[in-house]
Amino acid sequence: MQTADISMISMIVGYLLLTIPIVIFGMLKIKLIKETFLAVLRMTIQLLLVGFYLQVVFQLNYWWLNFCWVLIMILVANVTVISRAHLKQKLFFLPVLPAVLLGSFFPVLYFIFFIIHPTPLFDARYVIPITGMILGNCLRGNVIGLERFYAALKRNQEEYFTYLTLGAAHKEALLPYLKEALEAAVSPTIATIATIGLVALPGMMTGVILGGASPLVAIKYQIMIMLAIFAGSILSAFLAILFSIKTSFNKYNILNLDIFAG
Repeated sequence: MQTADISMISMIVGYLLLTIPIVIFGMLKIKLIKETFLAVLRMTIQLLLVGFYLQVVFQLNYWWLNFCWVLIMILVANVTVISRAHLKQKLFFLPVLPAVLLGSFFPVLYFIFFIIHPTPLFDARYVIPITGMILGNCLRGNVIGLERFYAALKRNQEEYFTYLTLGAAHKEALLPYLKEALEAAVSPTIATIATIGLVALPGMMTGVILGGASPLVAIKYQIMIMLAIFAGSILSAFLAILFSIKTSFNKYNILNLDIFAG
């Protein structure tokens, strides 16, 4: 069964859904109308360009080309994580990058090698969408984790210094803020896992069904991808904080306030 296409007229009709938030913004005088139009325009252009590019990638299906695209996705995600966490790119780009790489690559490779075994092994139809789903959730987890960790330290400097004064090692003094940050980072994913199938049909399951597979096959894929997303999110958030600590404190274990952007 082939997935039904969406005509240009239907696309235009779909864009009319924007009248709902625009009317609400106008009634409440919320100054987000311009930002909404710009965001939708940017989304449309980006997805069209990516769609044209992926058509070529899927047709060629060279493993090295697939991985080049995945690396581009990871680099963009890395920059986005640091920016949204309100931290300085020059200080956090290199420490956070390996965390994003490991948090996305490890679950993807595990998923491919041990769960689905596609032929060819690094088929673009599997590698790129699966990486995108895992990476998107790693991005969200990293943003929350990094922002919560460093904001909490900045806000509770006296408490942090008290831990050090009482004889705690640096890692011991940081542990309460690390636990708080990781809990915040993975809580949305845990909530999604707990309610999936009851509250909503998730993206991958819907996509597999629209692609013509049976609902039971789609459910198997969705369960596996959620486990991969959860593992990747916690691994990436944990490593991002861990790898960035060295550049965020001076030799006296004092937080460098210059790490914050803006």
